[in-house]
Amino acid sequence: MTKIGIIIGSTRPGRNGEAVGRWVHDLAVKRGDADYDLVDLKDRQLPHLDEPQAAASGVYHHPHTKSWSETIAGYDGFVFVTPEYNRGMPGVLKTAIDFLYAEWNDKAAGVVGYGVSGGVRAAEQLQQVLGQLKVATVQAHVELSLHTDFEDFTVFKPLSHQEDQVNAMLDQVLSWSRALSAVRA
Repeated sequence: MTKIGIIIGSTRPGRNGEAVGRWVHDLAVKRGDADYDLVDLKDRQLPHLDEPQAAASGVYHHPHTKSWSETIAGYDGFVFVTPEYNRGMPGVLKTAIDFLYAEWNDKAAGVVGYGVSGGVRAAEQLQQVLGQLKVATVQAHVELSLHTDFEDFTVFKPLSHQEDQVNAMLDQVLSWSRALSAVRA
Protein backbone atom coordinates (compact mmCIF):
# COMPACT_ATOMS: atom_id res chain seq x y z
CA MET A 1 0.00 0.00 0.00
CA THR A 2 1.16 3.54 -0.74
CA LYS A 3 2.66 5.24 2.32
CA ILE A 4 2.18 8.97 2.84
CA GLY A 5 3.88 10.93 5.61
CA ILE A 6 2.03 13.97 6.91
CA ILE A 7 4.80 16.20 8.28
CA ILE A 8 3.98 18.84 10.89
CA GLY A 9 6.50 21.56 10.06
CA SER A 10 6.45 23.66 13.23
CA THR A 11 7.79 23.02 16.71
CA ARG A 12 6.81 26.37 18.21
CA PRO A 13 5.14 26.22 21.65
CA GLY A 14 1.40 26.86 21.29
CA ARG A 15 1.58 26.09 17.57
CA ASN A 16 -1.51 25.56 15.43
CA GLY A 17 0.28 22.94 13.32
CA GLU A 18 -0.50 20.00 15.56
CA ALA A 19 -4.26 20.59 15.33
CA VAL A 20 -4.03 21.10 11.57
CA GLY A 21 -1.84 18.02 11.11
CA ARG A 22 -4.17 15.82 13.14
CA TRP A 23 -7.15 17.11 11.16
CA VAL A 24 -5.45 16.30 7.84
CA HIS A 25 -4.42 12.89 9.18
CA ASP A 26 -7.96 12.09 10.37
CA LEU A 27 -9.44 13.06 6.99
CA ALA A 28 -6.79 11.02 5.17
CA VAL A 29 -7.26 7.88 7.25
CA LYS A 30 -11.02 7.94 6.60
CA ARG A 31 -10.29 7.56 2.89
CA GLY A 32 -8.75 4.10 3.36
CA ASP A 33 -6.77 4.42 0.12
CA ALA A 34 -3.24 4.57 1.56
CA ASP A 35 -1.25 4.22 4.76
CA TYR A 36 -1.03 7.69 6.34
CA ASP A 37 1.36 8.52 9.20
CA LEU A 38 1.68 11.70 11.19
CA VAL A 39 5.32 12.80 11.43
CA ASP A 40 5.82 15.56 14.00
CA LEU A 41 9.13 17.42 13.77
CA LYS A 42 8.74 18.26 17.46
CA ASP A 43 9.37 14.57 18.22
CA ARG A 44 12.48 14.42 15.99
CA GLN A 45 14.51 17.18 17.67
CA LEU A 46 16.92 17.52 14.77
CA PRO A 47 19.74 19.99 15.49
CA HIS A 48 20.82 22.51 12.91
CA LEU A 49 22.71 20.54 10.24
CA ASP A 50 25.42 18.87 12.28
CA GLU A 51 26.50 16.27 9.71
CA PRO A 52 30.10 16.75 8.54
CA GLN A 53 29.27 15.77 4.94
CA ALA A 54 26.67 17.15 2.58
CA ALA A 55 23.33 15.34 2.51
CA ALA A 56 23.82 14.51 -1.18
CA SER A 57 26.70 12.21 -0.17
CA GLY A 58 24.27 9.94 1.68
CA VAL A 59 26.90 9.42 4.39
CA TYR A 60 25.36 10.02 7.80
CA HIS A 61 27.26 9.89 11.09
CA HIS A 62 24.68 10.81 13.73
CA PRO A 63 21.90 8.51 15.00
CA HIS A 64 19.27 11.25 14.63
CA THR A 65 20.12 11.62 10.94
CA LYS A 66 20.11 7.87 10.33
CA SER A 67 16.72 7.59 12.03
CA TRP A 68 15.35 10.54 10.03
CA SER A 69 16.70 8.97 6.83
CA GLU A 70 14.95 5.67 7.54
CA THR A 71 11.70 7.47 8.28
CA ILE A 72 11.65 9.56 5.10
CA ALA A 73 12.95 6.76 2.86
CA GLY A 74 9.94 4.64 3.87
CA TYR A 75 7.38 7.00 2.33
CA ASP A 76 6.09 7.23 -1.22
CA GLY A 77 4.83 10.78 -0.79
CA PHE A 78 4.23 13.56 1.70
CA VAL A 79 1.86 16.22 2.89
CA PHE A 80 3.68 19.15 4.48
CA VAL A 81 1.72 21.14 7.06
CA THR A 82 3.46 24.48 7.35
CA PRO A 83 2.74 27.83 8.92
CA GLU A 84 3.95 31.01 7.29
CA TYR A 85 6.50 32.87 9.42
CA ASN A 86 7.72 36.17 8.00
CA ARG A 87 6.71 35.22 4.43
CA GLY A 88 8.41 31.83 4.55
CA MET A 89 8.43 28.36 6.02
CA PRO A 90 9.78 27.72 9.52
CA GLY A 91 13.51 27.15 9.86
CA VAL A 92 12.92 23.80 11.56
CA LEU A 93 11.12 22.51 8.47
CA LYS A 94 13.88 23.73 6.14
CA THR A 95 16.49 22.09 8.39
CA ALA A 96 14.60 18.78 8.44
CA ILE A 97 14.43 18.82 4.66
CA ASP A 98 18.09 19.78 4.27
CA PHE A 99 19.32 16.89 6.43
CA LEU A 100 18.58 14.48 3.56
CA TYR A 101 18.72 14.34 -0.20
CA ALA A 102 18.14 11.01 -1.97
CA GLU A 103 15.41 10.00 0.48
CA TRP A 104 13.18 12.78 -0.94
CA ASN A 105 13.88 12.11 -4.63
CA ASP A 106 11.16 11.04 -7.05
CA LYS A 107 8.29 11.32 -4.61
CA ALA A 108 5.20 13.52 -4.57
CA ALA A 109 4.10 16.14 -2.06
CA GLY A 110 1.17 18.33 -1.24
CA VAL A 111 1.15 21.39 0.99
CA VAL A 112 -1.28 22.53 3.66
CA GLY A 113 -0.37 26.09 4.59
CA TYR A 114 -1.77 28.26 7.30
CA GLY A 115 -1.27 31.85 8.36
CA VAL A 116 -2.66 35.34 7.97
CA SER A 117 -2.60 34.91 4.17
CA GLY A 118 -3.28 31.16 4.15
CA GLY A 119 0.40 30.25 4.22
CA VAL A 120 0.76 30.78 0.47
CA ARG A 121 4.24 32.29 0.58
CA ALA A 122 5.51 29.49 2.83
CA ALA A 123 3.98 26.98 0.39
CA GLU A 124 5.66 28.69 -2.57
CA GLN A 125 9.02 28.68 -0.83
CA LEU A 126 8.59 25.05 0.16
CA GLN A 127 7.70 24.08 -3.41
CA GLN A 128 10.93 25.67 -4.69
CA VAL A 129 13.02 23.76 -2.18
CA LEU A 130 11.24 20.48 -2.90
CA GLY A 131 11.74 20.97 -6.63
CA GLN A 132 15.49 21.04 -6.07
CA LEU A 133 15.18 17.67 -4.31
CA LYS A 134 13.24 16.15 -7.23
CA VAL A 135 9.97 16.11 -5.31
CA ALA A 136 6.92 16.63 -7.52
CA THR A 137 4.59 19.04 -5.75
CA VAL A 138 0.96 18.75 -6.75
CA GLN A 139 -1.20 21.57 -8.04
CA ALA A 140 -3.96 21.32 -5.42
CA HIS A 141 -3.09 22.80 -2.06
CA VAL A 142 -4.85 23.90 1.08
CA GLU A 143 -4.76 27.49 2.34
CA LEU A 144 -5.99 27.94 5.90
CA SER A 145 -6.49 31.52 7.03
CA LEU A 146 -5.99 32.54 10.63
CA HIS A 147 -8.90 34.96 10.04
CA THR A 148 -11.50 32.43 8.87
CA ASP A 149 -10.31 28.94 9.82
CA PHE A 150 -9.26 29.71 13.39
CA GLU A 151 -11.18 31.27 16.25
CA ASP A 152 -9.14 34.03 17.93
CA PHE A 153 -6.23 32.97 15.67
CA THR A 154 -5.61 29.91 17.88
CA VAL A 155 -8.56 27.50 17.97
CA PHE A 156 -8.68 25.52 14.73
CA LYS A 157 -12.17 25.50 13.20
CA PRO A 158 -11.79 25.03 9.45
CA LEU A 159 -14.52 26.17 7.12
CA SER A 160 -16.47 23.30 5.59
CA HIS A 161 -15.02 23.69 2.07
CA GLN A 162 -11.51 23.01 3.39
CA GLU A 163 -12.25 19.29 3.69
CA ASP A 164 -12.87 19.18 -0.07
CA GLN A 165 -9.55 20.97 -0.61
CA VAL A 166 -7.71 18.38 1.50
CA ASN A 167 -9.29 15.51 -0.43
CA ALA A 168 -8.45 17.08 -3.80
CA MET A 169 -4.84 17.51 -2.69
CA LEU A 170 -4.67 13.94 -1.37
CA ASP A 171 -6.10 12.60 -4.65
CA GLN A 172 -3.23 14.25 -6.50
CA VAL A 173 -0.55 13.22 -3.98
CA LEU A 174 -1.67 9.59 -4.25
CA SER A 175 -1.84 9.65 -8.04
CA TRP A 176 1.64 11.15 -8.38
CA SER A 177 3.13 8.98 -5.61
CA ARG A 178 1.92 5.87 -7.38
CA ALA A 179 3.09 7.07 -10.77
CA LEU A 180 6.55 7.92 -9.43
CA SER A 181 6.96 4.45 -7.91
CA ALA A 182 8.11 3.30 -11.37
CA VAL A 183 10.81 5.97 -11.36
CA ARG A 184 11.96 4.99 -7.87
CA ALA A 185 12.14 1.33 -8.95
